[in-house]
Amino acid sequence: MGSITKTPKNVAVRGAVHRHEHLTKEGLLERAFTFAFRGLVYPQIWEDPVIDMEALQLQPDHHMVTIASGGCNVFSYLTANPARITAVDLNPAHIALNNLKKQAVLNLPDYASFHRFFGQANKAENVEAYRQHIAPHLDAPYRDYWERRGLNGTRRIDAFRHGFYKYGLLGRLIGFVHWLAHRYGIDPREILAAKTIEEQRQIFETRFAPFFEKKFLRWLVDQPAALFGFGIPPAQYDLLKVDDQAGITGALRSRLRKLACDFDLKDNFYAWQAFGRGYGEGPDAPLPPYLEAKNWDVVRARADRVEIRHTNYADYLESMPAQSLDRFILLDAQDWMTDEQLTRIWNEITRTAKPGARVLYRTAAIPDVVRGHIPDAIMDQWEYEDQAKLDDWTRRDRSSVYGATHVWTLKPHA
Repeated sequence: MGSITKTPKNVAVRGAVHRHEHLTKEGLLERAFTFAFRGLVYPQIWEDPVIDMEALQLQPDHHMVTIASGGCNVFSYLTANPARITAVDLNPAHIALNNLKKQAVLNLPDYASFHRFFGQANKAENVEAYRQHIAPHLDAPYRDYWERRGLNGTRRIDAFRHGFYKYGLLGRLIGFVHWLAHRYGIDPREILAAKTIEEQRQIFETRFAPFFEKKFLRWLVDQPAALFGFGIPPAQYDLLKVDDQAGITGALRSRLRKLACDFDLKDNFYAWQAFGRGYGEGPDAPLPPYLEAKNWDVVRARADRVEIRHTNYADYLESMPAQSLDRFILLDAQDWMTDEQLTRIWNEITRTAKPGARVLYRTAAIPDVVRGHIPDAIMDQWEYEDQAKLDDWTRRDRSSVYGATHVWTLKPHA
């Protein structure tokens, strides 16, 4: 993999994002996104792992390949008992975070310390737990990452003392939105006190919905760079912009309405992250599967099944034998890809997939970005999932971020 300390130019991310000449408007935006994407983007992943596990139908002999992102889903999938999980990512900070989680699962003394570290992520004891139990087991590049000091003189690991989920590009953007809301007299945490879904809806419609009519906010979200903090590159921004008749503001408002109004807050940790910037402190606070007390023993026992690689998804597939993989998760990465990149990755997915293998991905907008963009000779080997099931999975995805869920199954070989 090489040292993660030698990636300041983020060459792999450049290759995935850049589509236009650098002196064009589109090219400048793409390069600005690449610059923003150099560090930690997602302290928490925003795809519902419960939906993933249901759609993928994981079995004990399966080897699955997924994009790592913040690692929450990687370790949550262990609750479904697959034989092996390979997590790949182009972002070195995400690779460092996934390695931190793996060694924390394996080496922290008990569930209480693990929950304090990632469930609360704002306790001084976490830094000592890192020093004593995690750091000795991290490879040197990842220790270097977490112990390196920033311009303010603090080490990256100190984020777990101050509230880790407030950091990263996404965490800081959510913090900025909270700050902006307060300027208009709106406290995003207000909704977390709601006792019923009906009360959640009332608070959203009376307090939050008018926020989207503010001229400054509408101007701000019309700037593609304003959404870099969500990990949305220019190509994906364009897809999202046409997904709602009211434009990008309308698309964001409808997604936030779903997050705020369609799920009971007692069951939606994504809402707590968005409105509270953490998982909450109470014993009944909702958590991702890997952080739930009932799953501690199995996640710990199976954590060694997780392999973490700092590489391009297609490059990894090219290194694997034919018909060797069972499940593929691409998150929303294909929203970024050119037809050439899509063809390359689907050619390798098809080559390495066992009969009956399943591929899951999401798109920011509703239309599929794969069908019609790769050769029919590849696509004809796959069967698209029943649309009613896909719509149901999208509806029940508590993150509320995406326009559609897509699942394909490899047909039996003739």
